[in-house]
Amino acid sequence: MIDYKRSGVNIDRANDFVKDIGRMAKTTRRKEVICDIGGFSALTSIPKKYKEPILVSSTDGVGTKLKIADSLNKHDTIGIDLVAMSVNDVVVTGAEPLLFLDYFATGKLNSKKAVGIMKGIVKGCRQAGCALVGGETAEMPSMYNGEEYDLAGFSVGIVEKTKIIDGKSVNAGDIVIGIGSSGPHSNGFSLIRKLFSKSELKGKFGRIFLTPTIIYVKAILKLMEKVKIKSIAHITGGGFYDNIPRVVPSDKSVLIYKELWQVPQIFRVIQKRAGISYKEMHRTFNMGIGMVIVVSKSDVKKAHEIIKKFRLKSWTIGEIIKGNGEVII
Repeated sequence: MIDYKRSGVNIDRANDFVKDIGRMAKTTRRKEVICDIGGFSALTSIPKKYKEPILVSSTDGVGTKLKIADSLNKHDTIGIDLVAMSVNDVVVTGAEPLLFLDYFATGKLNSKKAVGIMKGIVKGCRQAGCALVGGETAEMPSMYNGEEYDLAGFSVGIVEKTKIIDGKSVNAGDIVIGIGSSGPHSNGFSLIRKLFSKSELKGKFGRIFLTPTIIYVKAILKLMEKVKIKSIAHITGGGFYDNIPRVVPSDKSVLIYKELWQVPQIFRVIQKRAGISYKEMHRTFNMGIGMVIVVSKSDVKKAHEIIKKFRLKSWTIGEIIKGNGEVII
């Protein structure tokens, strides 16, 4: 007899894991959530404070940073990265992340490893102020080798229609502020893994690269209450050159001044090993800037003060000029 369990899928183990998730997810609960994890779908009401609510959604993964977690057998922070990559994309529109769902696929479910991953996801949801309302756990021995796994995240946020940040009000003379990152965040790891040996990734460098992506949600939402944010760009894959133009009018350009911020040393190491240009580094990595915001000159001082209260570093790194939608560093 060959049953489902003998084919490589253990339903009982998966069900026990879902129960563990349910207990952890309760710590992220928002009052709008009107169901528990375990159903076929998640039910969430619209917060009453919104007059013209607009839903904002985003999905992302962690990429090959998962391989670093696997090499160190440390899985309790990668879930923070997963949440960060989605909620940081949601908040750049001015939206408050409302809920989060995850997709966890593996060749063989290791309950201890999976619970560690979920602890990171729960921590990330707390940092973002959103509720973990569900997800999917898939055990697929024919798709992944052994306990290899992949992650995807899905976030839904909400914003008042009149408060959407879309970059349309950006003018020449506006100031560009960069908010510090904690390192590469979750981008560029296919290159990183070619530059550093397996032994290095199991040691000091692995621990550096596994530093979680910063979740900027609460800082940005507070900033919106105090100053007029004209545009926000989340600096992820594609670095400065691909991300910033997405939120700037096509008749404006962004002038970024070199070395006005503290570039983490790890980027110097990467560039030296890779032998690539300064421009290529800024096209691949965030170079120590996780978020870029555009404000009027009159709001610059106040913006820096608010960001500092959230224990984040920020620098005035450039300005908006007339142009054709490009980034000039």
